Amino acid sequence: MRNAIEFEVYGKYALFTDPLTKIGGEKYSYQIPTYQALKGIVESIYWKPTLLMIVDAVRIMNPIRMESKGIRPIEYGGGNTLANYTYLKDVRYQVKAHFVFNSFREDLAFDRNEHKHHNILKRALKAGGRRDIFLGTRECQAYVEPCIFGEGKSFYDDNDLDLHFGTMIHGLNYPDETGRDEMEIRLWNPVMKNGVIQFLKPNECTQIRKIKAMSVKQFNKNNVQSVESLFDEIHKEVNQ
Repeated sequence: MRNAIEFEVYGKYALFTDPLTKIGGEKYSYQIPTYQALKGIVESIYWKPTLLMIVDAVRIMNPIRMESKGIRPIEYGGGNTLANYTYLKDVRYQVKAHFVFNSFREDLAFDRNEHKHHNILKRALKAGGRRDIFLGTRECQAYVEPCIFGEGKSFYDDNDLDLHFGTMIHGLNYPDETGRDEMEIRLWNPVMKNGVIQFLKPNECTQIRKIKAMSVKQFNKNNVQSVESLFDEIHKEVNQ
């Protein structure tokens, strides 16, 4: 597909937070990455409001291991606090994703050029992303590189059992992605087989909860660089 990428993301630690465990300042990671966290990684590789990034699947390469640490969070009002954070340790994932044009952003129709967006996306991936990459939270630095989804050995390759992870957060709905003036949260029940989790698309999630009212962010030719201009700028730098 001309709008698809496959990449590997890895790091020493990851923290995909379950909001229900954040009471009292404690943080506890899900066992697997959320759709929203992986979507954030794809958008750190390359983001334009013209595009909707869709995460298709993730392959868990390393065994799921966790480690708890005593953390001293920043106390802006003064004082000294100790909290326990539980991280995933030594994580490595293969991710398959693609983009589509955001049908709710007709104001950005001038920026729709699949071929040039895809070329910039692939170039950004080879460079390690246009922004810093994190695994769930800022302190969990990560790195990305191109790969072929399914190649290499996964710890869970020979596990034919369906592994269920219960009800988890899938991701967030924003007004410019749904056409509704509200922020929503999506829930789902992921299942892993042979190390692979196939994600539902956001519009396929049936468990949706409203969070708050929110208006659409405004983008236009005055504050968005067109893909043609960015493409020419990148190729000019490469050829110099």
